Amino acid sequence: MNFARRSFLALALAASVSPAAADPVADFYRGKTVTVLIGVSPGGEYDLQARLIARFIGRHIPGNPNVVAQNMVGAGGLTEANWLYNIGPKDGTYIGMIQNALPVLQAVGLPGPQFDSAKFQWIGSIAATVETLAVWHTSGVTTIEQARQKEVIIGGVGRGGITDTFPRMINEFAGTKFKIVVGYPGGNDVNLAMERGEVAGRNNTWSSWKVTKKSWLDEKKISILAYEGPKPADLGNVPSVQDLAKSDEDKAAIRLITAGTLFGRPLAAPPGVPADRIAAIRAAFLATMKDPDFIKEAEAGNFEIDPVDGLRMQKIAEELIALPASVKARARPLIE
Repeated sequence: MNFARRSFLALALAASVSPAAADPVADFYRGKTVTVLIGVSPGGEYDLQARLIARFIGRHIPGNPNVVAQNMVGAGGLTEANWLYNIGPKDGTYIGMIQNALPVLQAVGLPGPQFDSAKFQWIGSIAATVETLAVWHTSGVTTIEQARQKEVIIGGVGRGGITDTFPRMINEFAGTKFKIVVGYPGGNDVNLAMERGEVAGRNNTWSSWKVTKKSWLDEKKISILAYEGPKPADLGNVPSVQDLAKSDEDKAAIRLITAGTLFGRPLAAPPGVPADRIAAIRAAFLATMKDPDFIKEAEAGNFEIDPVDGLRMQKIAEELIALPASVKARARPLIE
């Protein structure tokens, strides 16, 4: 009788605890390492955001895996995106911070992207971005009108990336004379080239200027000539590229070319990762955005937190693919 009672109690106890203990996502991640890939060189906004997220997201993923950040530099971020999509593990142990212009390259059908951006499993970003074109204080140019009269050398990362397409787009729609030199490993390298006098300006986001080069803004070492995206209140009297466009067709092309602003600095996982793990990582990302320790560090780094969730990014990627062929054809020559 005592044996039967003990057996019954043991079974009852097992039944009462097994539902709580049965967490396949936590079981998978426990003791593992999650790698956050970064497609550009260290020091820029992509790198800083990825490393900041990596420091905190592990505490919110079931099983609390170790999370490390790793740079995989090449082809303006394409090397990382193509590797993640086609070669990397599809089990949720690798995610990547993707260059936000790459979905646009794929949408207009350019060679290079070996992925379908609508099939990436998007996780989220800290905030959408505002793209700007800035020039160095010794360039002799402080306005778009002056840039129409004088050639200014602009540095960029890779052909077809936003650091290349943004100044090309302004040349097309505003008649400026920017000469664009690409091939730098990352934005921080272009900053150094500006200081050395190799180039006189670059594309960068407004948030990145405030995070990585606030002293340049404070000391008026750079002038912002144009922007695209939702205008921040602290940007001042700067025209948007759409303000400079002359037709609705041109404005539609500008919106396509700069669609990366809607992604911000996006994290994504490759296709094939189990749905429950993707859901857990997306939830962990949003929990990280509310983590008091994360917020404290983000604010100390001048990062603005206004998250774009993964499901919203998924929809943006699908909308890009579905845009009319005429809009893609207008935009493509400015991206090639």
